[in-house]
Amino acid sequence: MEKLSMLLVLGSFLFISSCSNCDEDLNLKDETVAIENILEKYIIANENQDFELTEEIWAPNPDIILYGTDSDERLMGWTNIRTAIKDQFSQITDTYISASDQFIKLNCTGNTAWFAETLNYNFVYKGEAKSYEGLRFTGVLEKMNGEWKIVQAHLSVPASVGVGK
Repeated sequence: MEKLSMLLVLGSFLFISSCSNCDEDLNLKDETVAIENILEKYIIANENQDFELTEEIWAPNPDIILYGTDSDERLMGWTNIRTAIKDQFSQITDTYISASDQFIKLNCTGNTAWFAETLNYNFVYKGEAKSYEGLRFTGVLEKMNGEWKIVQAHLSVPASVGVGK
């Protein structure tokens, strides 16, 4: 019985230790800075309507997703996201975006990260200045071939519903 108990303990230890695939050499600071740079490129690409830069930061896959600020804006796949971004660039000008309250977290293997930040998004649409203050921008990035790419993003406008106040 003692041998069986010892085998169970040893087997459990080996099973648990083999399940951890965390990268002990992962440099969280360097990876976080790389993701900060991707999020900064997102802002620069939108401000300058730089479609090539936009393509650099999004994964070119059919299974990525973007939820926009319009209630029906659920864009699945790079083809649909690309079309929406090009359409947006053709309709707005003089974009200025500032970010704050940025939060970035990586998984322990260093191949997936998620973020949240607040954006103040200002632009001109049909000759009229528009502004979204406190826009919530969240998403997921995946490291592909050594480069971080956005695979999921969600932009939402906060509403004051008064619940719990």
